Amino acid sequence: MRQTLTELYDARVAAGDLRPDAAQRAVLPALEEVRHWLEETSAKRRGLLGGLFAKPPAAPKGLYLWGGVGRGKSMLMDLFMAATGIERKRRVHFHAFMQEIQKGLEAARKTETADALQPVAEAVIAKTRLLCFDEMQITDIADAMIVGRLFQKLFDAGVVIVTTSNRVPEDLYKDGLNRGIFLPFIDLLREKMQVVELEAEGDYRQHRLAGAQVWFTPAGAEAGRAISSIWAELTGGDRGSPLVLPVNGRELVVEAFHNGVARASFWELCARPLGPADYLALAGAIRVLVLENIPHLTASNYNEAKRFVTLIDTLYEARVRLIASAADAPENLYVEGEGSFEFGRTASRLREMQAADWG
Repeated sequence: MRQTLTELYDARVAAGDLRPDAAQRAVLPALEEVRHWLEETSAKRRGLLGGLFAKPPAAPKGLYLWGGVGRGKSMLMDLFMAATGIERKRRVHFHAFMQEIQKGLEAARKTETADALQPVAEAVIAKTRLLCFDEMQITDIADAMIVGRLFQKLFDAGVVIVTTSNRVPEDLYKDGLNRGIFLPFIDLLREKMQVVELEAEGDYRQHRLAGAQVWFTPAGAEAGRAISSIWAELTGGDRGSPLVLPVNGRELVVEAFHNGVARASFWELCARPLGPADYLALAGAIRVLVLENIPHLTASNYNEAKRFVTLIDTLYEARVRLIASAADAPENLYVEGEGSFEFGRTASRLREMQAADWG
């Protein structure tokens, strides 16, 4: 017998996989209504002559689920996504989706089509009845300029959209360049989607990490196993997928990302020629960073050390949770050479970021 989303949620709570949260549970009936419509209309289309003569009923409003970090928004969307029994559905990080759209536009413009967005939207519509976006956040003017027209085409075609965000719609692209062109998109979201605030009891990632060790030394096999265990717990066992962030006309790629948690090595983030803009984009897109294999820092890797200091400062200001493996304790990472004295502030911040109530 088909279980409702509320029943599935309650079963996970009973099994100890979730902490009971009344605010999370209260969101499920709205998602269940969308799920029911999608499954029922899909079944009718599969029926005899289904879809040939009868016009399908109008799609219900989607759901714009917003709230503070770690409230469980992505978990609820994943529960809904997994339980919805249709074929043409997709869950994707919003940044990654918009990168696909921009690449599609570049290709369409080369064909000199009158409206480059039309074939790009049609390609999405052909494959999708349900689009689930994780972490809608618009920071790039190129995205801001086309997102309204894109969503209008998707809505007109009956595509149902469910998205999570840390921001109320009115705060999307806040203080962005030429924001006036973006404002009609906010009205469109309000018209086509239920805007629901998730006022949950607390950050579930904090509960999972509260009191747990988050700094592992020395970096090695044992530390790697411990960090892999934490990664598995935070991501539900997901291996992660690349996070692609637009930064000043190029892309910053972090190979492992899931549900607000990113995983990278020191060398991946500090040996490449990255700068403050890259780290700001990263800190804005994640809530937890798992950073592995931080080495001893000396004059021989001074540039890497400078980037590491910038990275930690950025994570600190954004209140991003840090889980790390390192060659030594923070105070012993950089003890001699140019920049070692100033590193004392970074070591202090690394200590502060290990506190149970950080983030």
